Amino acid sequence: MDGRVAIVTGAASGIGAEVVRVLAEQGAVVAAVDRDADGARDVVAKLAVYGLRAEAFPADVASAAEVEAVVEAVERQLGPIEYLVNAAGVLRMGEARDLSDQAWADTFAVNTTGVFLMSRAAVNRMAPRGKGAIVTVASNAAGTARAAMSAYAASKAAATAFTKCLGLEVARHGIRCNVVAPGSTDTPMLSSMFRDDADRRATLDGRLESYKVGIPLGKLARPADIADAITFLLSDRAGHITMHSLTVDGGATLGV
Repeated sequence: MDGRVAIVTGAASGIGAEVVRVLAEQGAVVAAVDRDADGARDVVAKLAVYGLRAEAFPADVASAAEVEAVVEAVERQLGPIEYLVNAAGVLRMGEARDLSDQAWADTFAVNTTGVFLMSRAAVNRMAPRGKGAIVTVASNAAGTARAAMSAYAASKAAATAFTKCLGLEVARHGIRCNVVAPGSTDTPMLSSMFRDDADRRATLDGRLESYKVGIPLGKLARPADIADAITFLLSDRAGHITMHSLTVDGGATLGV
């Protein structure tokens, strides 16, 4: 990936931050995009210590104007975009009948509309050049029901379907579009769901009362596990893979 330009959204923490690191280690020039400008700059600063090239670009992926502006800025400052990783995401917990209008809207604004806006801006620049690769970070919840996660699951299912449809449309331009669907991953988003150690243990063992299977491998994913899957799908080694969804969840959805 030497010298190739990549945009990673949700770059200030969790999976996004790890993707920035892994791509930079592979030689990519990475645009770390996040509305948390300080967090993105911190990620970039830590990589600079090791001579890895990344630049922070503050933007809200839910804003069409900000997305168009940041993609234009990346191309102007770093060069032609070859990779996009849609890793920005938010989680609003709550049973569907109690979920507020705002919680639903906020979830879709980032998890679905953000994927649409970033992908549209990227492919419109990739298509004339005849190459590019996009990976959207979805969730195993996109295909497996989860209690108190209806907004999140629905938004990720929509993002998955969108990414695959986009992949069909832009294949003729040499652009590949794939999805990585993580399960429970050791990130700040997951930690926000835990009230105590019992909740963490239940994630591994399963919860009969909510019809949730545990994780057969007996461990949470590391952000690096997800980043490695994303890097593979972006890379030339996956050059004949598109419109695919790769689940990385330690068996939590039993291979479905």
